[in-house]
Amino acid sequence: MCGICGEFKLDGSLPTLTHIQSMMEKLEKRGPDHAGTYSDGALAFGHRRLSIIDLSEKSNQPMVDGHSSLALVFNGTIYNHPELREQLKAKGHIFTSEGDTEVILKAYAEWGSDCVKHFLGMFAIAIWDMREKTLFLARDRMGIKPLYYAFTDDGFRFASNMQSLLATSHIDTRIDAAALHNIFSLHAVVPAPRTVLKGVKKLEPAHTLLIKENGEQTLNRYWTLEAKRPSESRTDEEWTDAIHEALKLAVSRRNRIADVPVGVLLSGGLDSSLLVGLLDEIGIDDIRTFTIGFDDQPEEKGSEYEFSDAVVERFNTTHHKVHIPNEMTLKRLPEAVANMAEPMFGQDAIGFYLLSEQVAKEVKVVQSGQGADEVFGGYFWYPQMKDTYEKSGDALESFRAHYFDRDHDEMVQMLTPDFIDRDFTAEQMKALLETPHADDYIDAVLRADTTTLIVDDPVKRVDNMTMAWGLEARVPFLDHELVELTAAMPAHMKLRDNGKYVLKKISRGIVPDSVIDRPKGYFPVPALKFVRGEFLDFMQDILNSQACKERGIYQRSYVDKLLKKPEDYLTRIKGSKLWHMALLEFWLQTNGL
Repeated sequence: MCGICGEFKLDGSLPTLTHIQSMMEKLEKRGPDHAGTYSDGALAFGHRRLSIIDLSEKSNQPMVDGHSSLALVFNGTIYNHPELREQLKAKGHIFTSEGDTEVILKAYAEWGSDCVKHFLGMFAIAIWDMREKTLFLARDRMGIKPLYYAFTDDGFRFASNMQSLLATSHIDTRIDAAALHNIFSLHAVVPAPRTVLKGVKKLEPAHTLLIKENGEQTLNRYWTLEAKRPSESRTDEEWTDAIHEALKLAVSRRNRIADVPVGVLLSGGLDSSLLVGLLDEIGIDDIRTFTIGFDDQPEEKGSEYEFSDAVVERFNTTHHKVHIPNEMTLKRLPEAVANMAEPMFGQDAIGFYLLSEQVAKEVKVVQSGQGADEVFGGYFWYPQMKDTYEKSGDALESFRAHYFDRDHDEMVQMLTPDFIDRDFTAEQMKALLETPHADDYIDAVLRADTTTLIVDDPVKRVDNMTMAWGLEARVPFLDHELVELTAAMPAHMKLRDNGKYVLKKISRGIVPDSVIDRPKGYFPVPALKFVRGEFLDFMQDILNSQACKERGIYQRSYVDKLLKKPEDYLTRIKGSKLWHMALLEFWLQTNGL
């Protein structure tokens, strides 16, 4: 796991090395173990390394292969690199290191752009071909690893976070109106390739981008998720067994491929508890677990220790319990926001940030349960969408009615005319839901969530908050082979029993019943859930600041309406509309925009 960056000049000039240095400074937390640069003519790479696999200097980056005339920077982990290494050796390739980085280089030399089809894992890759003078970029199928880029008047730059690009010159930082519409409809999600800034894009998941020295670009999708039943039917028991085996393999891959200890972020919910149970099932003895909790509020408990403690007791894990006083939550919030590559409304971001700080003192890699709800149908709004669709037959309206934070009419009231046009989000979601190769409506919904929406919430959130402390988070529920299998599974195996039926069935007898039978929980951060006290004061100061007023995104009448009754205005999934507005403005101010 690392931070990568680079610049490719397209006007015949040399790269601006101060740009590389500025970008690398913004990536230091992602890779505290080693820094390296490489340049060749119009191309320059920068890399910050977090040493996970092959801890020797032989796997430092940028990595150059003189035989094939290729240079590489790479962020992520290729879980099948040992198997690929043997295949490539059989084809005559010679290796000098033991890590996955060199495997990527040799794979590109052997298969070209098709190399990504051979990789199992999470990755953002940049490869320079010295002979052809081309830059090849790739992102993993599920978008677990980030890759931002910007075209300027004289070239192309890329990096693992937006802050790196903003540290360079001539980036167009105007607000993108379509992205703004996404942000306030989809709980801060801006589907790739857009970001909130017009001049910064992100490579779409499951895509490659090839750039030639004359500026010619070739964008290619190399993987598509289908949500169709297989030709041969399976019983519920056969589906359960198949998912169980696929999930065990996913967990095993993410524990086995590391030369450092691997822990588990244990929330006390079903997903992370099942990860612990599966690690025990595959024979891992020393399981290290980490749980965070906050002070209680009158309306809500600030921790789920009673459930995580039951898992710890069942599997005798080496456990670390982290408790954060509520007053610390607001005090440390600006740090978390500063580490957001894009604005994030999920209030558990601060929880992941503070937990990661402590976890990174003990391990460098953790497994986490993100993705299970989206892949296996765990959220309460999925059955609601299904019921509405069965009555109306309208795919978009059935989704909008239970998911959109604001309808377009409200957006017109909230945003000033310069930042509002047509209903961009409805157009995008309609296209996503009507994409071919989904058997049922709920299949289309879960596929859209898994391949597009989840990428920017919560997958990005977990990447940003863990990497802020040099901690690699691995997400087995987003193993693409497991996702493919689950997408083909009948919807009732997901939505039955209030969601995630198949996971509950697998868990029975492995994890404590109290964890399986509990109501679904959400990461508790009470200090930021209830819009009152110091938290409300914080938001009022941001929204009433001169910078916010001069930026002119929000209509003041809408801001004033929400500030008069701050706890009355919630989204359909119970998020604070006031917090959404304040967080975006605070993120912009934090980044000097």
